[in-house]
Amino acid sequence: MLSNFFKIALRNLRKHSGFSIINIAGLTLGLTTCLLIGCFVWDENQYDKNVPNSDRVYRVYSEFTNNQGTEVFAVTSPMYATTLQKDFPEVEQTARVMMQAQYKRLFEAGKVQLYEEKGFYVDSTFFQVLEIPFKYGSSQNALNDPGSIVLSEDMARRFFGNEDPVGKQLLLEKNPLLVKGVFRNDPRFHLQFDYLMPLAAIHLPADRMQSWNWQQFYTYVKLKKGTGAGLLQSKFQQLVHQVALPFDTDKNAKRTPFLQPLKKIHLYSSNFKFDSAVRGNITYVKALTIIAVFILLIACFNFVNLSTARSLQRAKEVGVRKAIGAARKQLVLQFLGETILLAIASLIIAVILLLIALPWLNRFTDKHISVAMFFTPSMPLILIGMILFTGVFAGLYPAIVLSSFKPVNVLKGKAGNEHSPGKVPWLRHSLVVLQFALSVLLIICVAVVFRQVNYLHDKDLGFNKEQIMFFPMRGDNMFKNNTSFKNELLQSPYISNVSIGYGFPGDAVAGDEVIVHNNGEQKTYSATQLMVDFDYIKTLGLQMAAGRDFMKEMQTDKDHAYIINETAARELGFGNAEKALGKTLSWHVWGAKNPDSLKTGTIIGVVKDFNYKSLYDKVEVAVLQIFPDAAWKVAVKLKTANTSAAIAAVRSAWNRFTPEFPIEYKFLDESFEQMYVSEDKLQSLLFIFTSIAVFVACLGLFGLATYTAERRRKEIGIRKLLGASVRGVVFLLSKDLIKLVVISLLIASPVARYFMRHWLDDFAYRVNINWLIFVIPAILILFIAFGTVSIQVIKAAIANPVKNLRVE
Repeated sequence: MLSNFFKIALRNLRKHSGFSIINIAGLTLGLTTCLLIGCFVWDENQYDKNVPNSDRVYRVYSEFTNNQGTEVFAVTSPMYATTLQKDFPEVEQTARVMMQAQYKRLFEAGKVQLYEEKGFYVDSTFFQVLEIPFKYGSSQNALNDPGSIVLSEDMARRFFGNEDPVGKQLLLEKNPLLVKGVFRNDPRFHLQFDYLMPLAAIHLPADRMQSWNWQQFYTYVKLKKGTGAGLLQSKFQQLVHQVALPFDTDKNAKRTPFLQPLKKIHLYSSNFKFDSAVRGNITYVKALTIIAVFILLIACFNFVNLSTARSLQRAKEVGVRKAIGAARKQLVLQFLGETILLAIASLIIAVILLLIALPWLNRFTDKHISVAMFFTPSMPLILIGMILFTGVFAGLYPAIVLSSFKPVNVLKGKAGNEHSPGKVPWLRHSLVVLQFALSVLLIICVAVVFRQVNYLHDKDLGFNKEQIMFFPMRGDNMFKNNTSFKNELLQSPYISNVSIGYGFPGDAVAGDEVIVHNNGEQKTYSATQLMVDFDYIKTLGLQMAAGRDFMKEMQTDKDHAYIINETAARELGFGNAEKALGKTLSWHVWGAKNPDSLKTGTIIGVVKDFNYKSLYDKVEVAVLQIFPDAAWKVAVKLKTANTSAAIAAVRSAWNRFTPEFPIEYKFLDESFEQMYVSEDKLQSLLFIFTSIAVFVACLGLFGLATYTAERRRKEIGIRKLLGASVRGVVFLLSKDLIKLVVISLLIASPVARYFMRHWLDDFAYRVNINWLIFVIPAILILFIAFGTVSIQVIKAAIANPVKNLRVE
């Protein structure tokens, strides 16, 4: 019996090859999309699962709440780890990782000279908490010596080839370090780094390490076996609220620590500030999973519509088989078998397409998904499950419809009337509405994402980011003679301005407290500190809202003057830019021998707000001041379209001051482009998947149009004999189907608006969702739908009416 089923199934698939190809194409697209998204989602959920005892490891983060709202910070104070280790017996071990600006540092070994960017200073207990496996050496004492370094196997290979580098010397900025170990690279570890150095190597001041307010560390905690994190978290929160002062003197401000499981860091930290982790986004993962399900459902609905549209062509086959004794159960199994065969063929093609697309997926998402995942024990079960789900879900209803035809009615040619068993128009119509509602939902989402991404790239940031290259200074000679280096650059005809400082837009900025003297009171506020020179504002093209720029001629500007932004004028209690002029600020000087050393000065100017961070973050209080001791980055404003000549001029000046270091530079606009890489990728993915969804949905609409034209061909013939035009017939047959698309628009639009408003809430600066967002997709989907329906309807309308009337 089974062999007979397969013979009939294969015969029907060959006989109706066009139908088979369309169905296989729809199912293949749906399954390929599901598999691609499934690979991505699976990989996103693998982060930190290879770390031994990961279920006992937590990262401490904090929520800072005041009158302006709540912000979540990945960084904590150094005292968090100290206190947890000392006062809480539930804690087995803690480790701190110092947050720092990620910039390229020169490493040398023999003749190999390379810049490396990914590295951290960590506690010597790091590998006791995060048990990363070693390839060479031992993790036990690898970080005990301040002059030591441990390398990733990739970095070790770059400098030492395939040799064991343990015990060998590596130069960092010309300073020797001893390689103590080589750890294995894990692309699914939330912190990606190529080297680690002991925290003791940088000799941080004792008062800093005992501070509750200096938020500069990622703190990891490993709990003892059998210890619950919830109770520990509650006790630690109470302690912090008692002994740790809030970040500023606002009585309504409160900082609350939380314990985040290691395995949740990657996907559940997208809104954390100052986080160096490789972050995914659980919202995007869930959205892509829903899209995958949508597309597979659309493909299945499409199959149902095409199968029911074709049911009239197989009515006689069913009638004859029933007349000679075939049971309904046999017919259901027969038609389900055909569907499962289609599903198997579709899945085989989908797997082949997936293997072809996998390298592209890895490049596009910066992942390392391997073909090896297809050889895991669970993969055959997943593939069989997909075949059965797709085959049964898509084939059950058509099988029931086809097997329900009565032999007498079929052989009299009455199987297709509205009263035939199994004919449920509302179900077919509902499938089309659902298909297009999902498609419209995706199209509107794509439209919103496109607008927001374009806005991110095109918004006026309040400064001129074009034609500005910047790079860190290197070598003692350049640092000591940075003024001479700056003057050397300005002699080039290709360069208009040069600024040397710390805190350029798109680069690392510092946060610290300032003391505001206002109406006889002193109040402390947190502020972004931009350490600038006399040409910073001019180089970036910032606009003054009030007051003046720093001036070399004013001797007090270097040590007793501040410039703030408009947000600072409001938030620091001055009211507006004009009223802020002449007010007094104080700041604890970095690196001063006396920890109480204050720099007190007058506000001489207010700059208009500018976005020195990404548009995820609102403009915050910013204070600009002259502080040469912090200067380490150079920004060069080019004044020519001949970029190569300008770069050559910079390189020539560089080689005269520090030839032993290669120059490494980038352009300011490139830094801002890099901030929105994930949004650019989301835009591309949504466009691809939406195009697939719409295409498959159109196949379903094509099926319903075919069914309608088949059912009403006698009516069409009579209407044409009575004088109806082709246009009239097309309108008659199309209007009901277009109504279904309009209903899908009405259903999908409010749903899409709800979800996209929530997505836009992540951005401090965002586009508005206006009526055009819905009108353009509506016009597009109606045009696509009408074009799809017209293919079959026009074919039926121009057919010979005599031929249509010979159905009896």
